[in-house]
Amino acid sequence: MVRTVGVEEELLLVDARSGEPRALSTAVLALAENRAAGDSAFESELHLQQLEFATEPRSDMRELAEEILRWRAEAAGSAARAGADVAALATAPLPVSPAIGGGERYRWLAERFGVTTQEQLTCGCHVHVSVESDEEGVGVLDRVRPWLPVVLALSANSPFWQGQDTAYGSYRSRVWGRWPSAGPVEIFGSARRYHEQVQALVDTGVLRDEGMIYFDARLSHRYPTVEVRVADVCLDPADAVLLASLVRGLVETAARSRRAGEPPDPVGVGLLRMATWQAGRSGLEGKLLHPVTMRPEPASDVVGALLAHVHDAMEDSGDSAAAEAAVRRVMERGTGARTQRDTFARTGSLRAVVTECVSRTRG
Repeated sequence: MVRTVGVEEELLLVDARSGEPRALSTAVLALAENRAAGDSAFESELHLQQLEFATEPRSDMRELAEEILRWRAEAAGSAARAGADVAALATAPLPVSPAIGGGERYRWLAERFGVTTQEQLTCGCHVHVSVESDEEGVGVLDRVRPWLPVVLALSANSPFWQGQDTAYGSYRSRVWGRWPSAGPVEIFGSARRYHEQVQALVDTGVLRDEGMIYFDARLSHRYPTVEVRVADVCLDPADAVLLASLVRGLVETAARSRRAGEPPDPVGVGLLRMATWQAGRSGLEGKLLHPVTMRPEPASDVVGALLAHVHDAMEDSGDSAAAEAAVRRVMERGTGARTQRDTFARTGSLRAVVTECVSRTRG
């Protein structure tokens, strides 16, 4: 049985003329719900300049691609009626003063974490892959750890922050890492150990609840899935589909390794943090830390190692040829970070960067 995959994407609401982020999510959500007549996939996010949608669980990547395109188009249509555009940007290129949404939870976050909450106007892509049980899910989490920085590098789409070039491909990953529960984690070994550690984190009182477990990959607290949360939202919708297929391949490969009795790589959290930092810094434009050796190698070689690692699982799911072709396209044209920088180099205008990204968001 092929595992199902679902994708959650966070989009940025921007002014149709100036390109500046607009705090219009309440209006856009109302318009989207009216248009969808109860079939809306949209939700509010921490900031009013954001909009999130979630796909249905899909086995077929073509169906997943169609649904991502559908919801991006629906988001754009509803935003237009509110006088805005949507852009699949992981951070806002232009300066912004983020507006935190209403509700008790968001107010608690703002009071508890101060400027960290205020500055979390970042948009990610979360990939859910079905697992048979929590035990299988934790076995997967223990084994995908070294490969998640490569997923981040492939998604890099946030080079600008508050009007300036950060020198990072994914500056979102640096901002997101300010949360106390974010980032790579230890090997758990069992579902019991995982749940004990999650409960211990919540019991500190630092976190509000289990929903604030912001690991790079975690067991979903709502669905029977492993949720990989490390990626930027992708500018090109085809790249989101690529990420989904690669993450499914990683999950299936890890599950097979667990069934075969193969232990997870014991690489430490410190090295994983280095690999994640390097992936956020360079994206695909420089070197990455190889997941097996933890030594720097060209990004093309490391991405090739990821494809080789998941090849058998992706062959069995029918994703291999399409994923390999999609990886070639990304390596040739670059990620969203390169698109943004190339546009700025050509025009000298961050507004033009946003305009270009609005156009590309719908594919």
